[in-house]
Amino acid sequence: MGNADGSHSYLFHQKEKHIDWMRIGAFTLDSRMSLLTESLSGQLKVPRVQGTIEQMLQSTGSCIIKDIKSGIWIADLQLVRCPVCDLSTCDGTMQTLDTRHIELFLNEEYKDGSWDYNLIGSHKLQKDTSAACGAIFDLKHVKASASSGILHLKSWTGEPDDSQPKAFITTHAVAVHTRLQKNEGILVKYQTMKAGTDGDIVAIRISQQLL
Repeated sequence: MGNADGSHSYLFHQKEKHIDWMRIGAFTLDSRMSLLTESLSGQLKVPRVQGTIEQMLQSTGSCIIKDIKSGIWIADLQLVRCPVCDLSTCDGTMQTLDTRHIELFLNEEYKDGSWDYNLIGSHKLQKDTSAACGAIFDLKHVKASASSGILHLKSWTGEPDDSQPKAFITTHAVAVHTRLQKNEGILVKYQTMKAGTDGDIVAIRISQQLL
């Protein structure tokens, strides 16, 4: 059931918000630590782990999280209604890089809502932003993933006037990139789901909404 259709990610939670989805593929997280980032231009910045997630995001546009369930993860690109308002007539949309451990949908605690997403950090870019980006790297394999072409945006994000969402996946990383029209900035949110209060992280989301 779970791995065939990415819309199941919103079947039990916020079903009314879901608009569309695109399967990206499968990748592996095996070091139990990941680098999450909203910045794919230039050199990948790995923040120091000493600071809080908010401090890491403010200084580098990236953060490191730990205690991630090892194994194969599934990645989808989700398009959902912007949470700023609840108007059904609103055309506002939010892009979400939606990743989860391959076994997540098999857990009753996920289906009944016992496990839910928690906001672990957010970062506001209050200026015209050319693209909405999000990426997840297995920390142990950052260098190998970075050299795979994931940072060479011109090779996979299409022509400058192409505003369709694009994705790149490699063995230990996944990224999404969508060009934006002129705007006043974006809000990037980072969310994780744990398997119980003290359990491992079993799902990660990076979402962007226009300000």
